[in-house]
Amino acid sequence: PACPGCPVTPSLPSPGRRCERVMAASKPVEAPGGGGGGGAGLSRWQVALVLGAPILLGAGALYLWGRRAARRGGKGASERKTPEGRASPGPCGGGGQPDGPGHEETSPLDRAQAAKNKGNKYFKAGKYEQAIQCYTEAISLCPPEKNLDLSTFYQNRAAAYEQLQKWTEVAQDCTKAVELNPKYVKALFRRAKAHEKLDNKKECLEDVTAVCILEAFQNQQSMLLADKVLKLLGKEKAKEKYKNREPLMPSPQFIKSYFSSFTDDIISQPLLKGEKSDEDKDKEGEASEVKENSGYLRAKQYMEEENYDKIISESTKEIEAKGKYMAEALLLRATFYLLIGNANAAKPDLDQVISMEDANVKLRANALIKRGSMYMQQQQPVLSTQDFNMAADIDPQNADVYHHRGQLKILLDQIEEAVEDFDECIRLRPDSALAQAQKCFALYRQAYTGNNPLPVQVAMKGFEDVIKKFPKCAEGYALYAQALTDQQQFGKADEMYDKCIDLEPDNATTYVHKGLLQLQWKQDLDKGLELISKAIEIDNKCDFAYETMGTIEVQRGNLDKAIEMFNKAINLAKSEMEMAHLYSLCDAAYAQTEVAKKYGLKPPTL
Repeated sequence: PACPGCPVTPSLPSPGRRCERVMAASKPVEAPGGGGGGGAGLSRWQVALVLGAPILLGAGALYLWGRRAARRGGKGASERKTPEGRASPGPCGGGGQPDGPGHEETSPLDRAQAAKNKGNKYFKAGKYEQAIQCYTEAISLCPPEKNLDLSTFYQNRAAAYEQLQKWTEVAQDCTKAVELNPKYVKALFRRAKAHEKLDNKKECLEDVTAVCILEAFQNQQSMLLADKVLKLLGKEKAKEKYKNREPLMPSPQFIKSYFSSFTDDIISQPLLKGEKSDEDKDKEGEASEVKENSGYLRAKQYMEEENYDKIISESTKEIEAKGKYMAEALLLRATFYLLIGNANAAKPDLDQVISMEDANVKLRANALIKRGSMYMQQQQPVLSTQDFNMAADIDPQNADVYHHRGQLKILLDQIEEAVEDFDECIRLRPDSALAQAQKCFALYRQAYTGNNPLPVQVAMKGFEDVIKKFPKCAEGYALYAQALTDQQQFGKADEMYDKCIDLEPDNATTYVHKGLLQLQWKQDLDKGLELISKAIEIDNKCDFAYETMGTIEVQRGNLDKAIEMFNKAINLAKSEMEMAHLYSLCDAAYAQTEVAKKYGLKPPTL
């Protein structure tokens, strides 16, 4: 799961206020030391936000209707290895006649069937070369107008080639079978597997998409292949695109929300009295002169004026001059590199601050938090945990360390440790509404995933206590709304989102969540889309809104519109991992358009 509003770590609920996607997830990311694959965690696109329901696999995040079929019971991971048709003791060529007098000579189709049956017998005995000979004879004997029989013979020969790992021949024979029988699931899936082996990912995805639709998303094996190919395609495209992307500064609201998640961050504090003059900024919008000739202090002035594009260059001047605020400038520059999605540029600056033993300990701790968050974004939880632990060691009275480490622990499903960290944050800073709200969320998540109604009730009461104690904390209402949605208390959840909007009318992600709620609660597509459109109007750089709208458009059958929305989100992605996820969604939508053109197959729409 990932946070749409978090520049440093889409894998954490914060830094950057609440994590809009983590709250919808029911399982953690993989813990340190875990292996890859389908074990402890779910990839981002394995969590369906639309209608608030989890879906098994990535392809399902776009094929929402597949979850309805899944409720009726799936086929599991059944294999498709055997050829079709029963084996019989007839000769391979089938050229003879049935035993006994009085029988008429067999037809060409009968002889072809006899050859196929003999091929099946060889196949089951593991004699694949002989099986291929028999299937080839069946193909040559079969009348050309017998499309279904011919398609079976080609598919059976492909199955034998598959056992010999002759992938080009497998793909060729499956293509013949599909040309004769366009909705032939076995042939489509076998060709998809051959394309996977031949590294033809696009073709593999189209075939497995057709299979998923034809099987109503009830076969785990085809869903797993779709998920695997989507991930590979997404990673490949994101790696190339992200390397050449133009840096993009997030919206002012996003940046302010990000910094508001820190209470001990020196670089986000206002300029001290005496550091700047009382002059107004000039007509060209340049910052007023500061008392010292310091690039860092000018950068801070620009920050107060929300003139964020000039912060990196001014910080660089301080660094190159080796000025008195060099450590602060390094941290400020690294932070804005992270905000524009340039982790490679941010890391050397963070490393340097962390190694400066004579620097203010709060600067070093803050750099460790940000580097740890960056590692988590890059799915390196061991390194992330080490940085957070080091931050706690060097600055044990820093509430930010425990706040952000608590969120890391939630993602790693270490709920008890997360609660301990939130408690320590609250002890150090009793007025931390964010920490109290997120502690409630941790306890709720623990209770909800454990299916114990009593702790759930206790956690829900905890949310009530938090919003009563901190009525101005939008975070408390947002997290409570997520929990209420889980409990299908939709009306009250809607009220909580309204409270959020009253407190933070420029927070685009709240409108997205309220829009999603309308879909789940009232199946009101128009209202849902209206709210998500409002989110884009408020913040046209809100990738979460474009992504969500794209997902809804897929479910409405508007695939071209969906692809347009996903591409907008891709251009706004704040990390390579985020971009890979979005490419996966876009590729899945595109595959559906190709399948619709080729085979006339479309999943039912909302």
